[in-house]
Amino acid sequence: MEILGATLRICVDDLEASVPFYERLSGGRALRFERGGVSVAAVGCFLLMSGPEAELDVLRKVAATIAVKDVDEAHRVLSDSGARILAGPVATPVGRNLIAMHPDGAVYEYVDRRAAE
Repeated sequence: MEILGATLRICVDDLEASVPFYERLSGGRALRFERGGVSVAAVGCFLLMSGPEAELDVLRKVAATIAVKDVDEAHRVLSDSGARILAGPVATPVGRNLIAMHPDGAVYEYVDRRAAE
């Protein structure tokens, strides 16, 4: 499985107030989308999320987002290595993802930029 990078997940109270800081910090523009009632802004290596507290409580349990070349391959490697797949793979606005719990209990999101087939 090829890991391409990682994204830091940050829950914020006010997405609109937070985005300019992270755009300036990263030197890039935010890619915005909504998912499950949560507003998201991807800025450089940061993923800012704002929304209902119940949704954010779930999102806070995911330690980081790990970009991979192929989520299907990640699914196989993770499963064969003792991880438990909690959700996915599923299509997202920017590719596909899955949520996995590693044997040590850490929870990560794995994403690729491949279109759903």
